[in-house]
Amino acid sequence: MAQFVIVYIGGNPPATPEEGKQHFAKYMEWLSSLGEAAVSPANPLKNTQVIKADGSISDGSSVGMSGYTIVEAKSQEAALEMAKTCPFLEIGGSLEVSELAKMPS
Repeated sequence: MAQFVIVYIGGNPPATPEEGKQHFAKYMEWLSSLGEAAVSPANPLKNTQVIKADGSISDGSSVGMSGYTIVEAKSQEAALEMAKTCPFLEIGGSLEVSELAKMPS
């Protein structure tokens, strides 16, 4: 089976701690529903910095990427179906789904 990376882009932070707990519970339920297909679940990113071609460095993601999950699926379509049910979409975020290419050794 191929591996696919689901990248989390954007999204609105929770308005209250309770809202955050509710969203996190939904997210963990979604990850659990993926079962063994989730080979590298819940990889949040922090302290992102961007290095530009001129060597300058700036703080923060230039694309709003906040994390990723790696799943195994039979096809791109199957990976997209998994991603469509992710609760990250409920908080105004979007997901990018890409097949991981195998590099020659």
